[in-house]
Amino acid sequence: MDVRTCRKVCVTGGSGYIGSWLVKKLLEKGHIVHATLRNLDDTSKVGLLNSLPGADTNLVLFKADIYSPSEFELAIEGCEFVFHVATPLHHDTQSSLYKDTAEAAIAGVRSIADSCIRSKSVKRLIYTASAIASSPLTQDGSHFQSCINESCWTPFNVSFAYISDFWPDYLKSKTLAEKEALSYNDYGNGKLEVVTLACGLVGGETLLSYVPFSVELFISQLTGNSLYYNSLRFVQEVLGSLPLVHIDDVCQAHVFCMEQQSMRGRFLCAVTNLTIRELATYFQENYSEYKIAQEFMEGPTRGIKYDCSKLIKMGFEYKYDKKKITEDSVTCGRRLGVLLK
Repeated sequence: MDVRTCRKVCVTGGSGYIGSWLVKKLLEKGHIVHATLRNLDDTSKVGLLNSLPGADTNLVLFKADIYSPSEFELAIEGCEFVFHVATPLHHDTQSSLYKDTAEAAIAGVRSIADSCIRSKSVKRLIYTASAIASSPLTQDGSHFQSCINESCWTPFNVSFAYISDFWPDYLKSKTLAEKEALSYNDYGNGKLEVVTLACGLVGGETLLSYVPFSVELFISQLTGNSLYYNSLRFVQEVLGSLPLVHIDDVCQAHVFCMEQQSMRGRFLCAVTNLTIRELATYFQENYSEYKIAQEFMEGPTRGIKYDCSKLIKMGFEYKYDKKKITEDSVTCGRRLGVLLK
């Protein structure tokens, strides 16, 4: 790689599904990567990252936790771009600072963005957002708008049928944290560019030793796992359909946002969208060895239109379609024992 294009970048949450794949891709491109983990004594996570090609010379690991957001400062120092992937999935009940994951996520964004500005080296903050924050529901929840685009934000005062203990906090935290990140474009005095990538349901393979949560959701009709399937139904209930994207496209989109001379704002990241019923039909046609129970095929036949053209108009090209996302997700489930071969 040309040394002039070699960047020093920071990836928060470097040992997660998206984080680890992103670290791998950045190392492959010759960049110097500062990756954060909550616990440097976790030998499996540290070992995974240190085993990546290029890690011996270009990867530096830092301990940092969203619940102690000031810890990210050292990892950000000297970097040109910061990828904020980490997000609190479960509330740390021992925390005296935050009452829930939303407060922790917002404080994390604020602290990391402020660290980027103080560094005087960071040009752009790229935040890994979730499409779950972009519901086309009207504020009273009475009906869907005709299309999902970057102007859509999920309302909080709507009751959902398939809600679980996890989802309300996650939905709130991802929505409010993304809004907080974007606010730095308006109030940061031009000192920092912020891009948010609202990613759809992420499928594909993994570097991890277990099947990632989003892949579990994606293949839940094949596994027959009602807990994950109800979460899949919740996503459809909020968004009107299931926006899908391959893990490699997600990470390439992050890199694309880094490589632009100037870029800021919110971008949806998904290549296709299906309803649960359409996904079940596709599984039945292509994976007939798995029998899908009738209760795992419910819902509308057509979903809400998903407009992901904004990122494409910037020049980004998706490489993985529905077929490849499905193939790699099924392969992942089989390889890690969630799906019988």
